[in-house]
Amino acid sequence: MVELQKKYKIGSRRFGLFNWIGTYSLFKKEVLRFLTVSGQTLFGPILTSILFLTVISLAIGDQRNDVLGVPYTQFLACGLIMMQVIQQSFAHSSSSLMMGKMMGTITDVVHSPLSSIEVVFAITFASAARGLLIATVSTIIFVLFLDLPLQNLFLWFIYLFLGGLLMGSLGLIVGLYADKFDQMSTVTNFIIVPLSFLSGTFYSIDKLPDFLRIVSKYNPFFHMIDGFRYSFIGQLDGSLSFGILLLTFLSLLITYFAYMLVHKGYKIKS
Repeated sequence: MVELQKKYKIGSRRFGLFNWIGTYSLFKKEVLRFLTVSGQTLFGPILTSILFLTVISLAIGDQRNDVLGVPYTQFLACGLIMMQVIQQSFAHSSSSLMMGKMMGTITDVVHSPLSSIEVVFAITFASAARGLLIATVSTIIFVLFLDLPLQNLFLWFIYLFLGGLLMGSLGLIVGLYADKFDQMSTVTNFIIVPLSFLSGTFYSIDKLPDFLRIVSKYNPFFHMIDGFRYSFIGQLDGSLSFGILLLTFLSLLITYFAYMLVHKGYKIKS
């Protein structure tokens, strides 16, 4: 009687400390996901910023005084770019998780040879990449047509990266939490969009009452917009060093929290 030999067995992890190939593959998949519908995910937000700037400029004309020493259109353009980065970075990761759960494709990620931190890195960095592409195209357009000089490329990138990472991680948490699109839309429409509008996009916080001005100093949305604007006009309402420290701390904290939820399989593992 022939004895059957057991040829196959579960092996040990062979990717080293970090599965770079798998992480890059998931990152590439997420990037291709928003590039496939670039009219909606990239050019739509850019067109929205241009329309905002055009309508407000035509409505106000030359009646508005300079803000932080620059024409109001330049002040506004910087805020509009970062506002779209905030909203779209959040939208990418949250919609990616939500669609994965609704369509059942989240199981492909759960059972892939990727650790929780690798999944979080791939999705949040793809969210940051979407924000970076939007900001790059918007910056080129506004620099050419508004005579808006980019004075500090390093800070421009740092604030985009920190903002994209923070909002991508936050979107990941909301995508895990939400069971249907209505819940995700509630967070977007009642928290993310209002905060991005009311955090210095359209105005300087010097115009606010003392209490609201103090609160704004600890608002991460304000520091994303204010620091990003500084890379263009060289003026800001808040503190550059405090803003970078706050955004770095919150990015690491929220990313870690997103990792813990993915690691525990919150609402993605039965």
